[in-house]
Amino acid sequence: MTPDTIKFGTDGWRAIIAKDFTVYNVARVSAGLAAWLGKEATVVVGHDFRFGGEMFTETVTKVLCANGIKVLLAKGAISTPMISYGVLNLKAQQGVVITASHNPPSYNGYKLKGAHGGPSSPKDIAAVEALIPMEYSYEEQSLEYWEGKGLLEYVNLEDMYVAYLQEKFDFKALNQSPYKMAYDAMYGAGQQVVRRLLPNAILLHCENNPGFMGQAPEPLDKNLQALATTMRNTPELKIGLATDGDADRIGLYDEDGNFVDAHHILLLLVHYLYKYKGMNGKVAIAFSVTDRVKKMCETYQLPVEVTAIGFKYISEIMVHEDVLVGGEESGGIAVKGHIPERDGIYDGLLLYQFMTETGKTLKQLIQEVYEVVGAFVYERNDLTLENTKKEQIIKTAVDNGYAKFGKYTFNRRETIDGVKYHLDNGGWVMLRASGTEPLLRIYAEGNSKEETLDILEEVKKEIL
Repeated sequence: MTPDTIKFGTDGWRAIIAKDFTVYNVARVSAGLAAWLGKEATVVVGHDFRFGGEMFTETVTKVLCANGIKVLLAKGAISTPMISYGVLNLKAQQGVVITASHNPPSYNGYKLKGAHGGPSSPKDIAAVEALIPMEYSYEEQSLEYWEGKGLLEYVNLEDMYVAYLQEKFDFKALNQSPYKMAYDAMYGAGQQVVRRLLPNAILLHCENNPGFMGQAPEPLDKNLQALATTMRNTPELKIGLATDGDADRIGLYDEDGNFVDAHHILLLLVHYLYKYKGMNGKVAIAFSVTDRVKKMCETYQLPVEVTAIGFKYISEIMVHEDVLVGGEESGGIAVKGHIPERDGIYDGLLLYQFMTETGKTLKQLIQEVYEVVGAFVYERNDLTLENTKKEQIIKTAVDNGYAKFGKYTFNRRETIDGVKYHLDNGGWVMLRASGTEPLLRIYAEGNSKEETLDILEEVKKEIL
């Protein structure tokens, strides 16, 4: 692979701003997209609050228009779900979001969205990738010029998305809920929507800060300590919601300020939609999700499908089949009745509605889930390693080079995407290289917090 080859990872192309993520390279990717689409297409384009978003979006727009493609350009910063909903609602052929999602502030990225209102299929992404030229130049015209030619139109995706949510949820009931909410936007693109729809919520990090205060806007417990502290110190707060940089991932806190991970959120959503709403359908989960989801689906007689990591695989199933809930360990979850797209705000509103309708707190609802699948604790460690070291560990794992991890023995392994070890204590551990960053991820589940942290330590000792 030459340094000039642009590859899309698990969710779009990501690169460091000014190093590889440049105006020139964004133009090249857009030229590949234009070649794949052909003329007569319409594309919805937008950016989140990341550094350079407006400039890169302008580049995408100019290249597409220069190739005879009509652009519907979002006004201001928007979330990824707003683009996906916009593509579907405006009957466009494609969506482009300039975002690096949850990656560190030095990154920006390019996500492709299909006409179905979710991530473009792996097949379509590969086709666009193959058409990205090694060199590209075009005659640059102003945005005003393209507007005059009728190839550029501005759209207000935020208003469109807010109106859509108002049809889906009873905000009168939610705004009178006995359970008060805190929301942490992580300086991301969900801030305006929550401010508009839930005026009583306590808001954290809801301002424009392209540097995200130097922290990756990923809704993990370690990155959300201000929200955790706010929950613990404010007795009237019963739910803490967080979304990532482009608002497609969710993080959650209960009334005691305890982090509720994506595994628990997935279980809560399946439980709510099936048990309380009488809804059915397949449950599609990424390889890194807890097997407790399979256990719940067995109890509720719902079919389950496990995919490789990358929401595009789940979205593809949702387009062709009746899916109740689809989701990943990283907090990207989609539900029936919405677009086939991850949406942290939509998921958060569903759970807020669950609490408000039942008169139960998150802790009580999680207890209901445990009655079905048993209690468990999950943790993840991300190790920053040299690529050679990272690849060597994964190769050893794939070649079955690890017999045990300290005192933890395993009875079987799976290699759908990374390597998952099913431990004799009933837990599991998984090793996988990140598709967008120089990281080796270690996922672990045990029966208690102490045990789970111990599993992670033993795995680290063994592999390093």
